[in-house]
Amino acid sequence: MSAGVSILGSTGSVGETALRVIRHMPEAFHVVGLAAGRRTKKLAEQIREFSPRLVSVTERQDAEEIREAFPGLEVLCGASGAAHVAEADEARIVIAAIVGSDGLPPTYRAVLKGKRVALANKESLVMAGRLVMEAARRSGAELLPVDSEHCAIFQCIKGESTKHVRRIVLTASGGALRDAPVEAMESASVEQVLAHPTWKMGRKITVDSATMVNKGLEVIEARWLFNAPLDKIAVLMHRESIIHSMVEFVDGSVIAQLASADMALPVQYALTYPARREGPMATLDLAQMKSLTFSEPDPRRYPCLGLARQAAATSEAHMIALNAANEEAVAVFLQGLIPFGAIARIIRTVLDGTAASSPSGIEQVLAIHKASRAFARRAIDLMVLMTVGTIARAIESGADRC
Repeated sequence: MSAGVSILGSTGSVGETALRVIRHMPEAFHVVGLAAGRRTKKLAEQIREFSPRLVSVTERQDAEEIREAFPGLEVLCGASGAAHVAEADEARIVIAAIVGSDGLPPTYRAVLKGKRVALANKESLVMAGRLVMEAARRSGAELLPVDSEHCAIFQCIKGESTKHVRRIVLTASGGALRDAPVEAMESASVEQVLAHPTWKMGRKITVDSATMVNKGLEVIEARWLFNAPLDKIAVLMHRESIIHSMVEFVDGSVIAQLASADMALPVQYALTYPARREGPMATLDLAQMKSLTFSEPDPRRYPCLGLARQAAATSEAHMIALNAANEEAVAVFLQGLIPFGAIARIIRTVLDGTAASSPSGIEQVLAIHKASRAFARRAIDLMVLMTVGTIARAIESGADRC
């Protein structure tokens, strides 16, 4: 009998990859529910192919259009709709792939229901790691990481005692600007930042790769998933994106997981675990590898990595604020309103203005996140006003000289 799957974020990069995996093994899995944003054309294509029982979209108007196009299909909208998809009784597995903080509430609901959660939404653990892990222990939910790095770590420590782990090593590609002069990164264009050299990902995560805030978020995620202290989680640059992460043990052994740069592998592993099956991924041709290189991240090039570690070492509220500030800053950068270098400055400003605390529940997590985003928006508005004022003064000065 095939296992029912709900996909949160079905029209995003990971969601589409998950459907590619399910398409490859229809006898093993069937789609129960799909939750999407506003890419309704893509969602309609998915509905036609996979025949889910229910779907959810962000906007009410989009929900009405889907209902008209698919009579008899249960169509929901908003945050409650996504939560309903996550909680569907027929769904044994929930792929949590909604980008950003919006993914936390439905992911948490799936955990409370005791589902197997294939976790691609790292923000759930960055914002509420303690609460999510406590809920999983109570409900019996399985949390299987879909981030390629954490999936790699999960495989490397399988069957090992955590007391034998000396350190976890997360690998990082370095993003699209890894070879740019550090001085040029301040004014890098959106197009330059989105030109990732090895991975095909969504726009937000591609920017996060260029700032390496994504690696900072992954350090926090690893802390909760593997119950590891921060000083035992290291980051190394690895340009080839072949080794997805490593674990070093107390006897000096290092176990690494190697694979092609294809998110289908960690998605499939989370679906089929503990079994391994052939899938739609390209195999790794070891004979074609010319080198595997490693280096320490340059803190001047990647200040956001240090800011993430600072937040993780300070308080849970600071981890929430880190994510909130980054979401706001990246969104405004993608609109072309602030320079790339401003992302780190906005994060630092928000962290400096955050009071240390530990939220008692998800509602408090979301309240801190909302307040931090508002703080970030004020910082961005002030930065934009100052930039406009500087430009205006420069124009006036030029006019005076004429």
